Amino acid sequence: MSQQTLSAAAAPIVALQNVHVRIDERDILKNVDFALHQKEIVTLIGPNGAGKSTLIKVLLGIVKPVSGQVISNNKLKFSYVPQKFNPSHSLPLRVCDLLDLEKCDATIKQEIIRDTGIAKLQQSKVQQLSGGERQRVLIARALLRQPDVLVLDEPMQGLDIQSEAELYDYVRSLPEKYGCAVLMVSHDLQWVMQGTHRVVCLNKHICCSGLPENVQQHPEYQAIFGTNRVFYQHHHDHCAHGDSATPCQHDSRPHIHPEPEA
Repeated sequence: MSQQTLSAAAAPIVALQNVHVRIDERDILKNVDFALHQKEIVTLIGPNGAGKSTLIKVLLGIVKPVSGQVISNNKLKFSYVPQKFNPSHSLPLRVCDLLDLEKCDATIKQEIIRDTGIAKLQQSKVQQLSGGERQRVLIARALLRQPDVLVLDEPMQGLDIQSEAELYDYVRSLPEKYGCAVLMVSHDLQWVMQGTHRVVCLNKHICCSGLPENVQQHPEYQAIFGTNRVFYQHHHDHCAHGDSATPCQHDSRPHIHPEPEA
């Protein structure tokens, strides 16, 4: 495995080329090509065991591929919001303590606290927060790093519908507000299309990738998820980057209209 650096003029901010990961004699990822562009929101979907978490770990530098290339700018900064964060109740951890672990300009910090709606939670113990409150706190902490790439691993797991809608609405605003790309892992196909610029379907290899309305017609997607899953279609103006499409303009109107699952 080798790592290369992207030139400033290159379109993707990070890319995987022909990446292969093998753990305990099992192929976890095979011949994966993946790229993420500046201010792009990409949703990664796939069945359990598809290698979604491993792909994230490769991007974060936690897992080293046995072959292939990870290509990025050496100064690229990642922030990661885990799927679960359940500190022991014996740990006296307040929200303000958790946020203070990240060093950030005071003005930017107050802006993030205000925008995430957690100002009134700062003296609360992290363990006593609701699911939606905890996810907002974790996203706030991740944004304090002022990342180039924000990775959200199943951020809506365990949330009620209202909390999901509010959190997705906020996530949609992040690329323009903070200039970061967002890579989101999700199993929730009912909501997955809201604000997503591109969908990548993974099952140890990239099955299909592209606009939501195109991916749902792909035979490999239908073989995994069936043909009765209806994607919500969030419309943008797009410009082409290679064989994918990324947004040029964003429709900022609320779009909380999930299609019911069959």
